[in-house]
Amino acid sequence: MNEPTTADSLRAESCRHRDAALAATEAAALLALLPGWAEVGGAIEREFRFPDFDATMAFVNRIAAMANAEDHHPRMEVEYASCRLAWSTHSAGGLTRNDFICAAKSDGIHGGGA
Repeated sequence: MNEPTTADSLRAESCRHRDAALAATEAAALLALLPGWAEVGGAIEREFRFPDFDATMAFVNRIAAMANAEDHHPRMEVEYASCRLAWSTHSAGGLTRNDFICAAKSDGIHGGGA
């Protein structure tokens, strides 16, 4: 019997090449595990806030290293004290489990929850 998926179990997974987008119900169930994230225009997005530019850039660099390791890359909008991430899988034409894995890892890099 499989254990239920949690944000921690997503964080522990690694991305795999997945060609098929998730069904809307499955994507909604995974999104519910990730407070602060929202589905916007076929991607999942969250804005992360920081006290200053140095902290923002440290986060961006850690996200870039994780994204390269996972071979799955977000859209990033970087400002002085914030970074908005958007994860989607263009090749699948929608959201895949990889997007939720990387969103969960992004939360872990930021320090956890919403």
